[in-house]
Amino acid sequence: MEASMELRHAEELDLPRIVNIYNAAIPTRSSTADTEPVSVESRLEWFRQHQPESRPLLVYEQDEEIVAWISFESFYGRPAYRHTAELSIYIAPEHQGKLLGKRLLLAAENMAPKLGLRTLVGYVFAHNTPSIRLLKALGYHEWGRLPDIAEMDGREYSLCIMGKRLVINDLADY
Repeated sequence: MEASMELRHAEELDLPRIVNIYNAAIPTRSSTADTEPVSVESRLEWFRQHQPESRPLLVYEQDEEIVAWISFESFYGRPAYRHTAELSIYIAPEHQGKLLGKRLLLAAENMAPKLGLRTLVGYVFAHNTPSIRLLKALGYHEWGRLPDIAEMDGREYSLCIMGKRLVINDLADY
């Protein structure tokens, strides 16, 4: 029997699982610059800032269990960047390596025009080769690199800015 899978808008009751998946990434030192686990309470305001019609937070369920999530965040918080969003994807460790990242990224790209987005960006540690490889395979390019900008456990890490222009339209269309 095939597993049932669904991508849906996150609800506040999903936040503990979202935080759990995020916290599982912290010790790897490859996906986030947080160095200590975050609490559900500390992520409540972040959760509430996501709006389904413009900057959604989506969860990916498999057999009614949340196994991954993706968020759209406003880029740099200035009006001129309103057609650009930063994506973040987190996958539960036991579900990594199963093409969920690709599914989530493709779903985000399909949603982007309805959200008024023309450009998607992601901030990825340079040593996170699986994520860099995925983004490049889907047409994202390295638009910048911030060398040795993060320090964790006495080591320095570089950050890649990966981006993809989804549509190039006449600005008069907007």
